Amino acid sequence: MRKAPYLIITLEILPIMRSLIPTLILSAGLLIISCKDQPKETPIAAVNEADKLQNQIDHGKYMVDVLGCTDCHTPKKMTEQGPVHDMEKFMMGFDASQPLPPVPENVAIGPWVLFAGDLTAAVGPWGTSYAANLTPHETGIGNWTLDQFTKALRDMKYKGQENSRPIMPPMPKHYAYLTDEDIKAIFAYLKTISPKDNLVPAYRPPSS
Repeated sequence: MRKAPYLIITLEILPIMRSLIPTLILSAGLLIISCKDQPKETPIAAVNEADKLQNQIDHGKYMVDVLGCTDCHTPKKMTEQGPVHDMEKFMMGFDASQPLPPVPENVAIGPWVLFAGDLTAAVGPWGTSYAANLTPHETGIGNWTLDQFTKALRDMKYKGQENSRPIMPPMPKHYAYLTDEDIKAIFAYLKTISPKDNLVPAYRPPSS
């Protein structure tokens, strides 16, 4: 049987080997530290779930933009170019700290529907309605469940509660045709925006 070869060190190269020993020891130490400090890899399943949630939130933002939810649910600032969204009040509905503009006496409610200048309130044959606070504050949808949000859109029920009053105009009724995935995405997105403490006034029927 052939013997394994040995490493033969001659006297001439022994000083060279001795000079390399500290370098070899240091390299080995750095290798050990490098291996020890390697970050743990995130499980693929966790990465996929995070990506899935982010994609859902992104889709929800897209739906909010396309459906024009901000048109009524975000107060406006008046500029030379007309009203623009006040992003400090994003999606907080009618600003409860501001009075509702007086209804002109020469306008007959019924043939005409009136909107506040920033579109967050409307007056019509149904009475006076205010755009809701859709931020995740407790005065908004902070305590809502997905089922409530779905019922509000599908069945037009105030706060998504079975025995509550209908949601009044100008809330679009065709939102009932949104898919389950669309509604889940919108709800997920709204839960990520900045919460705003704003208790919107209650709906007022025509008699009031």
